[in-house]
Amino acid sequence: MKLKEKIGIEEFDGKKFQIKLIEPISINHKKAVVTHYLHNIKSNGFGKHFKKDALKYINQILEYKEQEEGNLILLDSAQQQLLFEVENVPFPTKKETKFTFIDLFAGIGGFRLALQELGGKCVFTSEWDKEAQKTYRANFGEVPFGDITKEETKQFIPDNFDVLCGGFPCQAFSIAGKRGGFEDTRGTLFFDVAEIIKRKRPKALFLENVKGLRNHNGGKTLETILNVLRNDLGYFVPEPQIVNARNFGVPQNRERIYIVGFRKDLGINEFSYPESTDSDKRFQDVKELHTVPTKYYLSNQYLQTLYNHKARHESKGNGFGYQIIQDNEVTNAIVVGGMGRERNLVIDNRITDYTPTTHIQGEVNREGIRKMTPREWARLQGYPEKFLIPVADASAYKQFGNSVAVPAIKATANQIINLLEEKNGINRK
Repeated sequence: MKLKEKIGIEEFDGKKFQIKLIEPISINHKKAVVTHYLHNIKSNGFGKHFKKDALKYINQILEYKEQEEGNLILLDSAQQQLLFEVENVPFPTKKETKFTFIDLFAGIGGFRLALQELGGKCVFTSEWDKEAQKTYRANFGEVPFGDITKEETKQFIPDNFDVLCGGFPCQAFSIAGKRGGFEDTRGTLFFDVAEIIKRKRPKALFLENVKGLRNHNGGKTLETILNVLRNDLGYFVPEPQIVNARNFGVPQNRERIYIVGFRKDLGINEFSYPESTDSDKRFQDVKELHTVPTKYYLSNQYLQTLYNHKARHESKGNGFGYQIIQDNEVTNAIVVGGMGRERNLVIDNRITDYTPTTHIQGEVNREGIRKMTPREWARLQGYPEKFLIPVADASAYKQFGNSVAVPAIKATANQIINLLEEKNGINRK
């Protein structure tokens, strides 16, 4: 595997020399190689893509594990032990699969959950955030590869997969006075997505982004994306659609733009986004069944700060501020940062012990006003109850706030897979 080299400056005897420094391979990268190999050695031919490097790393992984956990691993087969670890997880791949996909900007696996349920086999995953990688591995038994902008990461993407999925971050392109094509997206994360599409030529694409992409940079960003996909890369891309998660069985107003594409040589020239399946759910359907720990309740002092903050904005004619969601209401979109949690406060009067369990200023409020729990956020995104949350609350809020809404993704992906099967067929793996 080709390693990235760095240039360093070394001084010797009054003279400066350039030296090449090889960037060390991280333990997480090695874990990604090994777990991807083990996930693919049984059910399809993709395992050979990772085999050479995986066999080299397996013993190193076990040595690291031994040092990390402080115990001695006595096994006849290192591979057997690691294989058990990748399969003994809440969401293993189904034994019978009918298509393959890759999961870019994977987060904690919303796309993977949806497509696995439809019979998909994930053959490559990428996510750079270390805390998200922990959650992903706990649930799927696989460590995602890291930075997708690096060539050493791209080299591990196999050929001949069916669907490329990704919720890529939105960035503006330098397109002033230009055509707004492939080259104009350089320096953005969409460029890396487009480059992978250009190299691998998957049958279908499924991209997700924030609703604001439609008007981002005066509409030029989306215009460039569509131009690249349609004209430079040769995909049939119907008009992107804003999809609201609340129409697919979760009580959250979460609007996101979906971009779907099909390789033109497949002969697909029409696509229908799914219609609403369930818009009746309310917060009470995802609310914790038992008394919530005191740490989720706001202090009097913080609550007063929110009152004052909202009053200041209202006096200026602004609607910005906290919001309390009633049990029979649909929540606002859960987001990271800003007033993300405060715009989704709830009333829960089941609390009996008002003794603070965290370092707060003032006493716990007696109005029963609290933040939602990470598990409630997970339910708002359509994650099953058995989905593990192995990270601290701060990371969990970030991960679910950044995630896709699984039921909405599944409904759209189902349309994609059905069309591929109907028009062209998908080779069962």
